[in-house]
Amino acid sequence: MKTATVTELKKELAHHSQKDLIAICLHLAKFKKENKELLTYLLFEADNENAYIVGIKEEVSILFTQINTKSYFYIKKSVRKILRLTKKYIRYSKKKETEIELLLHFCYELKKVKNTISRNVTLQNIFDRQIALIKKNLPKLHEDLQFDFQLELEDLV
Repeated sequence: MKTATVTELKKELAHHSQKDLIAICLHLAKFKKENKELLTYLLFEADNENAYIVGIKEEVSILFTQINTKSYFYIKKSVRKILRLTKKYIRYSKKKETEIELLLHFCYELKKVKNTISRNVTLQNIFDRQIALIKKNLPKLHEDLQFDFQLELEDLV
């Protein structure tokens, strides 16, 4: 996700009503160092959630291809970093569909890293926790989405 400059944010804020600005600022108050990223999401990407999800998926895929696979230490460190980043983007959205879709993508990418999950307990635990989180949030969705995500989850596991 490309972060907008302060000038771009200021111009976009000028187009919103006072009521919208108050809501945005209250939402912004919950975060500290990611303020500009959050504002970028709220002002530019919240209207098109699908494009946001696609962008995050691409970023996660690129980060997984850059993992140093010479040692499990580096693999675990990189996977935790990617998961932290994914969770940050999920927090911005606050939508369960987005959360499940991004976590499913994270798990797919983690599973693709060469033979790591089956050989390392830590990576297996990270994978299992994300699957459990997906299963926990699945009933909160619409029935059609539940069915679609359930099929993806069965393919993954």
